[in-house]
Amino acid sequence: MTKLTVKNLTFGLLLLIAFSISPIFPIFSTGTAAAHSNETNAALTRIENSPLTYVLPSPATDGNVSVEAALANRRSHRRFQDRAISAEQLSQILWAAYGITSPNPHPNLRGGLRTAPSAGALFPLEIYAVVGNVEGIEPGVYRYIADGHKIVRVIDRDVRGELAEAALGQRMVSEAPASVFFSAVFSRTTGIYGERGRRYVYMEIGHSAQNVYLQAQALGLGTCAIGAFTDGRVGQLLELPANEEPLYLMPIGYHQ
Repeated sequence: MTKLTVKNLTFGLLLLIAFSISPIFPIFSTGTAAAHSNETNAALTRIENSPLTYVLPSPATDGNVSVEAALANRRSHRRFQDRAISAEQLSQILWAAYGITSPNPHPNLRGGLRTAPSAGALFPLEIYAVVGNVEGIEPGVYRYIADGHKIVRVIDRDVRGELAEAALGQRMVSEAPASVFFSAVFSRTTGIYGERGRRYVYMEIGHSAQNVYLQAQALGLGTCAIGAFTDGRVGQLLELPANEEPLYLMPIGYHQ
């Protein structure tokens, strides 16, 4: 029989505390995998609201590229073709980043469990699509709403050039037809876990960004994770709310 040590007891106590203060689910809870389907995705639907809203095509949950193949071939790509991506591809990328896999009506979940695990299922990330050349979608900056799998326009112009400048002149941001941008509302997590919650948010964005890498690879696209940018300039350009901190930028497109 293994002897109990102070270290073992301390670790066990920490685990009990972490699970007891989680408001809904254990640390890094994730959704049950959605049922696989080969059905044709629903079409992009434009809703002439103010602001402009698009209900995205339903994401596929089965494909022709294995997880192992996507892992083996995943690379960062920094040069992109002058070529549009489809609404279906953008839809799939956004779903992979933070889409709902297990619907749940609890208000804290904002729709349900996601493709990325989250400490306490608190989901502090906010996802934006910076659109320049996507078939069927007007250029602009859109907030991704996982509940309903839709995007809502918050800026009605192509900001890729300005965003590239804010990203220290990295041309790939202006060349890519679209980018996924991540911000975080840290208080959603730190309100439960204290200052250590910031660590959990950084872990979560890593999970989500890797999903984007693998999904892009599976779709024949490329991306590159960018953390080098001027926070204040990016926040101003994308008109981020005061409680959101900019974290990550991932241009998406057909790579050269």
